Amino acid sequence: MGFYDIFNGDADGLCALQQLRLAEPVEATCVTGAKRDIALVERVVPAPGDRLTVCDISLESNLDATRRALDAGARIRWFDHHRAGEPFDHPDLERHVDLSAAVCTSAIVDRHLGGAHRAWAVVGAFGDNLGATARSLAAMLDLDEAVTGVLRRLGESLNYNAYGDDVRELLFDPEELHRRMRGIVDPLRFAEDDPAFGILEASMRDDLERSSALAPILESASVACFELPDAAWSRRVSGVLANRLARAHPGRAHALLTPSRGMFTVSIRAPIDAPKGADLVAIGFAGGGGRAGAAGISGLATDDVPGLLKALRRVYG
Repeated sequence: MGFYDIFNGDADGLCALQQLRLAEPVEATCVTGAKRDIALVERVVPAPGDRLTVCDISLESNLDATRRALDAGARIRWFDHHRAGEPFDHPDLERHVDLSAAVCTSAIVDRHLGGAHRAWAVVGAFGDNLGATARSLAAMLDLDEAVTGVLRRLGESLNYNAYGDDVRELLFDPEELHRRMRGIVDPLRFAEDDPAFGILEASMRDDLERSSALAPILESASVACFELPDAAWSRRVSGVLANRLARAHPGRAHALLTPSRGMFTVSIRAPIDAPKGADLVAIGFAGGGGRAGAAGISGLATDDVPGLLKALRRVYG
């Protein structure tokens, strides 16, 4: 019997898996990648009895590969907060999926484990731009503002690392970050002892400074859209920049277009004050998906940019 850990390479995926492996340590083969690498189950060819743990990737984007794995005799546990597609039941599929706007995968795992490793859920929620959820979890641990601030910065830094065309554009392969985090119960210790945190935070700060000169290609009281330059730094910063803009203008939706292999990768954030509609914009285009509060499009053609702007205005006014 083999074990596979299949997870999104962002903060939420890392911190969800971190909690599970602290509670249930096993030696597992890791399957992960950059933020947009979500069709991950197809990379596994399981044998009968193998156990797959999946964190923070859409079941909808992995349905065929999941059915094949189950037909091969694998057992699967799935923790996620993205669109799951048409529901189906299987005795060897255990689903923990919650699409609520204020929930991330780390919070779902925290619930599943009864808060056993909640500090890492705080990190994951901050990384997923769910500040209110993260602070609520931190309050349950009676964490002071200083510690909570470090966990916020760690979550944002881990999330920043996940964005790029592929792992070669990331500062750290998410599998390496998982190995470095493995076995560390207190995320504050990781932040203090592992140089990865300082490297990520310094790079994120530099990239955000570069992005400060960007002007929107669409701007109104209810929605703004920015086009980033074709550069590795802009792909790295796109997620954290979208989250920063969302927090700075909580009543406004945002979309960021980042050039990627001759097309655009799009990050969409619904208004924090009304976290809905991001998925409705995204699914109108090939490669689109996500959740109500935050969604994205992989591979938007240049000719489809006017249609995206129209969809943003239609959904958000």
